[in-house]
Amino acid sequence: MKKIINNPEQVVEEMLEGIAFAYPQYLRKLKDANVLVRKDSPIKKVALVSGGGSGHEPSHGGFVGKGMLDAAVAGAVFTSPTPDQVFEAVKAVANEEGVLLIIKNYTGDVMNFEMAQEMAEAEGIKIASVVVDDDVAVENSTWTIGRRGIAGTVFVHKIAGAKAEKGASLEEVKATAEKVIANVRSMGMALSPCIVPAAGKPNFTLAENEMEIGMGIHGEPGTHREELKSADQIVEHLMSKILEDIKLENNEEVAVMINGLGATPLMELFIVNKKVHSILSEKGIKVYKTLTGEYMTSIEMAGFSISILRLDEELKELLDESADTPAFKQL
Repeated sequence: MKKIINNPEQVVEEMLEGIAFAYPQYLRKLKDANVLVRKDSPIKKVALVSGGGSGHEPSHGGFVGKGMLDAAVAGAVFTSPTPDQVFEAVKAVANEEGVLLIIKNYTGDVMNFEMAQEMAEAEGIKIASVVVDDDVAVENSTWTIGRRGIAGTVFVHKIAGAKAEKGASLEEVKATAEKVIANVRSMGMALSPCIVPAAGKPNFTLAENEMEIGMGIHGEPGTHREELKSADQIVEHLMSKILEDIKLENNEEVAVMINGLGATPLMELFIVNKKVHSILSEKGIKVYKTLTGEYMTSIEMAGFSISILRLDEELKELLDESADTPAFKQL
């Protein structure tokens, strides 16, 4: 294993301290917890808290800032944060307007965030939660009941964050987050595995000419493995599954996210994006906005995911609202 680290058991804490040193104008790390919070928290508005296992950077700490998250909780690599960690994040940002937890649909995340929600409620904190399940590839796996939550979660952070920033109530912010969840679909693929530092070896193997379709962001199995195909052929398959599920109509508008998994060059992501736009254009679907880059990675995994978000006027307006975080700037 070649990693630029010190102690494999300390990678998360050292990473968070490094992020806090890099972006003190945006965030700070809680002293005794692996939690990043907005520098000016708590703020008198609905606070958004998200997180999960580390290894998906810039998710989630990179989205702490104006117009997105108020706190991000970092578990061990590919491991859910504990209920106590989540509760520390909630307490750090809670105010009279309430807190919304944004949870990716993995069994550990759902269980631990819900336990933290119960702890917060026992302390009299106004709190609610939503669960993101945008991955159309696999349902009811070892890791989830229902579909997995992957890169489409970033759209939830952005749009719910904008709603909260405008002064909406907890009930209104939750409803907007749920609207995004109902209208976003994603699917990904992998060319190579990644190495969890504590394990010291790849979490799966692929032959040189092989790819995995529908791979999860922790290296969970996808739908199948097959011989490597061209970018256009891969996109055609992923888009067919996404569009089969979301069932867009002619003249509808969407936002597109082409998300790299950590080791995919921008060159290749833009080639993927070209084909995605071509497919949508052929179907009479209008692309309102495109995000291309690394938003939710899998350490150094090679591959990408596509997320398609159906838009209405409210979602377009909120998507266009300003945001300023270490990993997302829209001013």
